[in-house]
Amino acid sequence: MNNLEYYKVFYHIAESGSLTAAADELAISQPAVSQSVKQLETALGTKLFIRAPRGVRLTKEGELLYNYVAKGYEQFALGEKKLKQMLNLELGEIHIGASDMTLQFYLLPYLEQFHEKYPGIRVVVTNAPTPETLCNLQEGRLDFGVVSTPFEETASLHSEVVREIEDIFVAGRKFIQYKNKMLDLQELEEMPLIFLEGITSTRRNMELFLRENHVEVHPEFELATSEMIVQFALRNLGIGCVVRDFAEEYLETGQLFELRFNNMIPKRHFCVVTDGHNPMSAATGNLLRLFRAQQAEI
Repeated sequence: MNNLEYYKVFYHIAESGSLTAAADELAISQPAVSQSVKQLETALGTKLFIRAPRGVRLTKEGELLYNYVAKGYEQFALGEKKLKQMLNLELGEIHIGASDMTLQFYLLPYLEQFHEKYPGIRVVVTNAPTPETLCNLQEGRLDFGVVSTPFEETASLHSEVVREIEDIFVAGRKFIQYKNKMLDLQELEEMPLIFLEGITSTRRNMELFLRENHVEVHPEFELATSEMIVQFALRNLGIGCVVRDFAEEYLETGQLFELRFNNMIPKRHFCVVTDGHNPMSAATGNLLRLFRAQQAEI
């Protein structure tokens, strides 16, 4: 038995005032309890307990030691309790990286289910484009990311495809001449286009696809969000490039229409990405299992 175990025995005897009660509490024999006390007293060179009419009581030296041991032991016990709660998903924290798009069209329903089942788990979502999310993940600031392809994978990253997405060009009534026509991609060079700004995977993917087809575009508007692109298209300010989900409602009502091209725009995917260098908590593992269970049902 090591010194820490001796102090554990010492604490329980001091709390209960009885060797028998301490033995019961610790689920060990009374001789083992007595032996632990003797070993500790020998190591410290002083008597810690004296016999009392009912059990034992602390000596002055024992009282001094107890005041310090109690604080430490109670913190250990609290730590064990909190750890068990974490493993039982009664408390904990998950850090997720997601873009507006992956949050809205994939992640949100799962977070709703997870929070309903495990209300004690705090979920922190860092909203950022795919490149920034992957950087945060590799630097250990996130437990996992939900991102859209394309992105550069490294040896430590593991990605799972969870949903297909489709990039489209949409327009309002001002551009009705393009409706129901099969267009050449080169015609985009003459159109007033609305793209996302910055280094998002959505913009990078579309520019790469167009470049491969010898099309160079210079957007009329560059906006921060896909929702704003849709709103600009509804007001006939240009032809917007968005993931279909953002425009679906307006396509169904006829307020917007989709442009058709003789070259099919490749479809992309949402992926859940983890980094093998980052340890996974019980809460994170459970949320990822929820994703996989839903995927298996689709």
